[in-house]
Amino acid sequence: MLEERKKQHLEIVLGGHGASAGVGTGFEAIRFEHVALPEINMSAIDISTYFLGRTLSAPFLVSSMTGGAEQAQKINHNIAIACEAVGIAFAVGSQRVALETNSDWGMNRELRRLAPSIPILANIGAAQLNTGYGIDQALRAIEMIDADALIIHLNPLQEAVQPEGDRNWIGLTEKIGLLSQSLHVPLVVKEVGSAVSPMVAEKLASFGVGIIDVAGAGGTSWAAVEAQRATTVSEAAIASAFVDWGQPTAFAISAIRKTLPDIFIIGSGGVRNGVDAAKAIRMGANLVGQAASVLRSATLSPEAVADHFEVMSAQLRVACFCTGSSNLADLRIARLEATSYA
Repeated sequence: MLEERKKQHLEIVLGGHGASAGVGTGFEAIRFEHVALPEINMSAIDISTYFLGRTLSAPFLVSSMTGGAEQAQKINHNIAIACEAVGIAFAVGSQRVALETNSDWGMNRELRRLAPSIPILANIGAAQLNTGYGIDQALRAIEMIDADALIIHLNPLQEAVQPEGDRNWIGLTEKIGLLSQSLHVPLVVKEVGSAVSPMVAEKLASFGVGIIDVAGAGGTSWAAVEAQRATTVSEAAIASAFVDWGQPTAFAISAIRKTLPDIFIIGSGGVRNGVDAAKAIRMGANLVGQAASVLRSATLSPEAVADHFEVMSAQLRVACFCTGSSNLADLRIARLEATSYA
């Protein structure tokens, strides 16, 4: 059942039926002040950054998305090869299938062989910490792919509207905190499309979590995905009421940055191009994640994924050039129109 569910998720997103409705990412409300005299050489703009002790050519992360579906091995290999080629980070989807069955669907040390120099992030669900998962499963997930960090993903809305969802979330904050203090690699906590609020981020930070992936609203809606999977009219109706639930990505990034000035923020959730990425960085993101926007390319070839991120990088450079930003530090203080969040 678990493997079939992951397959359905992938097909629904690829089919374009998982998008949020009636809510934007917030990036549409942000406009940079155009600098008509940038006084910089565009070819000298530096968009490189550091993450998990490794240098990235651009501040991009392929966010978790593939789970344990049948196509995952091809997708994971294509992404790993591409990320190594262009020098960006890669987070695998949920490793639950690999941990609970004899099928790893490409989530093994072959990924590290294909991508020896980039950050690779492992992934398990927070809900599983109340169904028997703990330090042993976390370590297995990390070792399985020789990961640089472990993601714990938060998906309470999806679990709530999914008929087979895990809905006991009592005590999970403390368990996440225990993992953060026990692992030999950093712990990343991410939402899956409804945003991490400043209140939750503060609570996680108090338990030692230093990296938050906001994964805000405006991109894939897992309520919409589950509405598509529904087998009854009532199940579909319950899920459909929440397709626009959550805080827009830009707002979530800005709010967490103001609350926690020193925390590392990954901005994801509906980032569609390099201009959105520039806006995410300006709002306070250290790194920018994409999942659904790159998924179709990932089903095709490593070259298609690499081409996607070459375009993203080029768009980000143009945004830097037209704001007079020589690097990402400059971009973070680029001037905005008064109508923007900041």
